[in-house]
Amino acid sequence: MDELFEPAGTLRTAYRGVDWASTPLGAVCDWSPTLRAAVDLTLHSRFPVTLFWGPEFVMVYNQAYVELIGQKHPAALGAPAAQVFAEIWDVIGPMLRSVRSTGRATWTRDMRLLMDRRGYPEECFFTFSYSAVRDPDGQAEGVIDIATETTTQVLSQRRLIMLVGLSDALSGLEDPAEILDRAVRVLRTDPQDLPDVDILVPDAAADAGRPPLPALPSTIFRDGDFVLETMADVPVMRVRLPGLAPSAETVLVARLSQHLPLDDGYVGFVRLAGATVAQALQRAQARQAERRVAILERELSERLQRSLLTPPAQPPRTEVAVRYQPAAERARVGGDWYDSFLLPDGSLTLVIGDVAGHDQQAAAAMAQIRNVLRGVAYVVGKPPGGVLEGLEATMRGLGVEALATAVLARVEQDEEQARNGVHTLSWSNAGHPPPVLVNPDGTAALLRTPPEMLLGVQAGVARGDHRVTLTPGCAVVLYTDGLIDRRDAVIDDGLAELVRSLTGRLGSTAEQLCDELLARFAASSDDDIALVVLRIPPEPAGIPG
Repeated sequence: MDELFEPAGTLRTAYRGVDWASTPLGAVCDWSPTLRAAVDLTLHSRFPVTLFWGPEFVMVYNQAYVELIGQKHPAALGAPAAQVFAEIWDVIGPMLRSVRSTGRATWTRDMRLLMDRRGYPEECFFTFSYSAVRDPDGQAEGVIDIATETTTQVLSQRRLIMLVGLSDALSGLEDPAEILDRAVRVLRTDPQDLPDVDILVPDAAADAGRPPLPALPSTIFRDGDFVLETMADVPVMRVRLPGLAPSAETVLVARLSQHLPLDDGYVGFVRLAGATVAQALQRAQARQAERRVAILERELSERLQRSLLTPPAQPPRTEVAVRYQPAAERARVGGDWYDSFLLPDGSLTLVIGDVAGHDQQAAAAMAQIRNVLRGVAYVVGKPPGGVLEGLEATMRGLGVEALATAVLARVEQDEEQARNGVHTLSWSNAGHPPPVLVNPDGTAALLRTPPEMLLGVQAGVARGDHRVTLTPGCAVVLYTDGLIDRRDAVIDDGLAELVRSLTGRLGSTAEQLCDELLARFAASSDDDIALVVLRIPPEPAGIPG
């Protein structure tokens, strides 16, 4: 066997099994120096790489690429790409021909392909680049594909958006019939995960003109909360919504996609959808009882709020102001929180966060996360991104199950900065709305950063750090989405309005900025609002920094 294939590792046997002389590439000993160099590069790479060589785009790839094509290996090795990828050739074929003829590389992010790699057309997503491999004369002999599969990330994000949207759509409803109707309408907006979905109530009529999904009595569930079956080659899943009016037999029924594996992630997503609907119904049923104890709850809630949302730390030469306004008069606690405290090195930490939910459970989760975050930040001595990584690891270790967004910021000042009156703000953002920077000249701008995942979604997420210099007269506004997010408007409009409202606030103190923002936005909000405003006061006239 040619020594060229020695780096192939576990693929050596597959390479030996190919009669290369009968392929369009010919015998290995006759391969061009360009092809041999490209194969050597491919086999030494641990990233998924394949070569599409010659006008037939014959495939040569490494071990990492096998995971992307599944059962197509080993037949794909040495075969023309049009034969291997017949089901998606109408998509990738023109791309490959274009690269080979023009020499211009492609870049594709999260491309959706229905690829047959497990015996059925599977919905897959890939980020990849096709680049020409040229001979010494500059002619393209082949195309190299460097790829990574992003299916897990895309599906997780798609399903998370659906679950968050479902929770938001149901959060303010109190009529059980309206909750069921709204839930079905929201779930039907995701036909890729839920080609058909309904919530079946005993003796309820099906939608006009729509055949009913198959229903079974609750005894089918035995000791579990869901059943997964195949009917006419189509997977069907039923999730029981337990203990709900009008009957314990209320069931969420969904036909599942024939293009997705029925793995734990898919089943868990449908179960979470059912749990979200069940929780919305349970909340609606509990509201009448909650109203009867509104006065007692208000007093208890106010005491709990005062114990959790403590006054902020106020280091010298800074102003820190905070506000919290609940979503409803009768319930003064929720998932939103702020914090401000000093670390052992004297630096100031600011936190704004939002736990999913608007009830005592959200408040309890918020209290746990807030206290854990304080302890982690005080002990680990890492930048904000490292602190959030430590927080998530601790939450999982202690069994704190909650989804939350947060911005963690640290304000520092070295000796030279102290002489000039400036500070450094470093921060990390876990899925939270971006802070707003108000400059000394009165201009305001969002501190946008690449989006990162919420806390509590996935273990081991790496968090980024960002920095900005704060000169005297600057202010930074941290807030929860209740300040700017409205049901009848897109969130970008709210962000733009927030920036406009902060523009030109040259003389406002941190306390005044908080009051002005609540006066402008709070009346139209139906969500909790938490605010933290940091301001670096201007240097007094005639006194140098």
